[in-house]
Amino acid sequence: MKQIAHSLSRLGLACLSLVLVVATFAVSASPALAADYEVKMGSDSGLLVFEPAKLTVSAGDTVTWVNNKMAPHNVIFDANQIPGGDKGLADKISHNQLTFAPGENYATTFSADMPSGDYTYYCAPHRGAGMVGTITVE
Repeated sequence: MKQIAHSLSRLGLACLSLVLVVATFAVSASPALAADYEVKMGSDSGLLVFEPAKLTVSAGDTVTWVNNKMAPHNVIFDANQIPGGDKGLADKISHNQLTFAPGENYATTFSADMPSGDYTYYCAPHRGAGMVGTITVE
């Protein structure tokens, strides 16, 4: 009887140890965190550009466009350059309202349900001057 109790005690200790090891891995394994990126609307030297002009993000990441110099600016996604051709998505993620003051900003989160690929956008008042950017969603 003592031997059975001793064996059960050892088995219980082994099970408890296994549970603690598994729990430690579960707690220490962190999920992938979404990143936040900033794009300047207008360079520090006053050029009519997005900085950076090209950015690669993952699903769940957020991009914030911040008015830097030479207002007004906005962020319009080109409906003809949206992966999958969803023109409604272009309207949904565009920011038509103009920013005038430095620091004004817009943010867009590129959710997992959005198709991966290149999203081309521009500033409507300065598109002719070359103020165009690309977000690549992986």
